[in-house]
Amino acid sequence: MGAGPTGPVLDRDDVDRALARLGAEHEAIETSLLALQDHAGRRLLEGAELTGTTKERWQATEASITLLWAYFDAYSGTLRSAREIRSRRRWSSREDLAELTELLRGESVTVAGSAVAAPGAENAGRLSHSFTLAALVERMNELYARSLDMVVTADAVWSALPARIDLLAAELQRTRQLAHSVGVRPGEHPSGDDLERITRTLTELREQVVSDPLAHWVPAEGSSAPGGGRPDTTVYDREARALEEVRREIDAVLTVRQDAEQRLIRLRDVLSRADRTLAEARTARGEVLAKIAATEVPVVSGPPTVLQEQLAAAAEYRRQAQWHRLSPLLESLEEKAEDELLRARESLTAVTAPLAVRAELRGRLDAYKAKVARHGMAEDPELIERYDAARRMLWSAPCDLRVAEQAVLRYQHAAAELLGGGPRVPGQGGPEDRRGGLS
Repeated sequence: MGAGPTGPVLDRDDVDRALARLGAEHEAIETSLLALQDHAGRRLLEGAELTGTTKERWQATEASITLLWAYFDAYSGTLRSAREIRSRRRWSSREDLAELTELLRGESVTVAGSAVAAPGAENAGRLSHSFTLAALVERMNELYARSLDMVVTADAVWSALPARIDLLAAELQRTRQLAHSVGVRPGEHPSGDDLERITRTLTELREQVVSDPLAHWVPAEGSSAPGGGRPDTTVYDREARALEEVRREIDAVLTVRQDAEQRLIRLRDVLSRADRTLAEARTARGEVLAKIAATEVPVVSGPPTVLQEQLAAAAEYRRQAQWHRLSPLLESLEEKAEDELLRARESLTAVTAPLAVRAELRGRLDAYKAKVARHGMAEDPELIERYDAARRMLWSAPCDLRVAEQAVLRYQHAAAELLGGGPRVPGQGGPEDRRGGLS
């Protein structure tokens, strides 16, 4: 069999196999185009008022879909012509086979140039374009994939985000009503301002998603499948978290409303204990100054009036049901009241420290006296003398703690030497101590 510009002329079997394959391919293409035509996303795109990226891409996609149908019509016409030639006779002639070969393998598909060329392209002025059936199918596949990707992507965003935004908006409305009931309002409480901002953001987000869904799409890296990717929920997720934080704040305010009276009672009790402790410290300071000499006694400050003023303000907030103001004030007052009680206790400890030192010295002196008595040495003249000297210092007022401590140490040293049976050491309890004037 001879050959033409398209290569060897096909025989009848090759033609029949090619027509069968092209028929199946034609049916698959038609099914895909009809599915694209009926796709819910395409219908939504046709009826939507689009903006931004989506508007630009939809205009290009509409042109691609129109071109797809033009290609398909040309493809169908060529296939129909080939079938008519093959059906002329059972055994196709050489001329028929040559014509069929040209149709099936050559650039036999002609499409008007106005349908193919994009404005401004180099081939925009051509009246028509010719393709082989294989080249035309490849081009249709490319156009179909791009068109389907755009339609599926827009539909995926519309299917995911608006419904979720509406649910969040409904939750936002319930939270706003609850916030209003406890006095959390814009301009009066930070959470009220947050609710206003979330409301504006969600309204704007929904409008953007509806008019420009492709702006809220994250393509999958390395994926060439139509619709590969996911809706971009970054803004939605951020506002959902913000609403949850506001809801927790509202819950805290509601809790304040429920237990405000008990918390105020506890606050009054803590501040009262702090005042009593400071009063005790002031009394103790006067006692220390009267009984202890040559020591620094810290000054005891009075109770801070600002806490009492804030406590009165908290009670007024409760009376006026201003729970959003009461909540942070109570938290601050509870922390400050505990700090004030701790400060009062530390002040009392610091003031009474000299009395504690004197009591420790008294106890140490009596303990050594009892120890000496158990060993039958209580009548030792030197021990008696040193004990009496130390006792006079510790039980007299004002007491010089430094001198009294030295006296107790001299008694301890003397007792230790006597109990140990060793020789007396100068400076540690012997007669030399009395002559040296250390007492």
